[in-house]
Amino acid sequence: MAQSEPSSSEAVTGQVRLERIYLKDASWESPRSPVVFSENWQPELKVDINSRVNKVDDVRHEVVLSVTIRAKLEGAKTAFIVEVQQAGVFAVEGLQGAVLQQVLGTICPNTLFPYARESVDSLCVKGGFPALYLAPVNFDAVYAEALHKHQKGAEPPPEVTH
Repeated sequence: MAQSEPSSSEAVTGQVRLERIYLKDASWESPRSPVVFSENWQPELKVDINSRVNKVDDVRHEVVLSVTIRAKLEGAKTAFIVEVQQAGVFAVEGLQGAVLQQVLGTICPNTLFPYARESVDSLCVKGGFPALYLAPVNFDAVYAEALHKHQKGAEPPPEVTH
């Protein structure tokens, strides 16, 4: 049976509880070390951030925030590549449908982002490079854009994968 979405006059009540945060995967590559340390450090950074959701059971969901950064110097020489998958298990009760998808696509990645940012920074420093501070991400806007693209038929809907 299909669930109807609440009307604007109905209050949405539910609970989101963080059960665990963990580093699921991390990777560091600095293919041109130690030569890269003597070069002028003005990197071009390519930052890719995305998230995915895996349903654990009827209430719990694993949200994985993936951050990949490629730093290149002039001449497209790779200085480093860092990849981090920061994950969390979130128990979500009382929410369904589009509201559940929005919580998993916005609130959960917002919760994980500071941990992913710290992991990226730590790996860069341990790799011998200057600290790298990732700017905050507006996951509400990212989710809204993905939803808008889906409504135009350009992308599949943001959804939970099983």
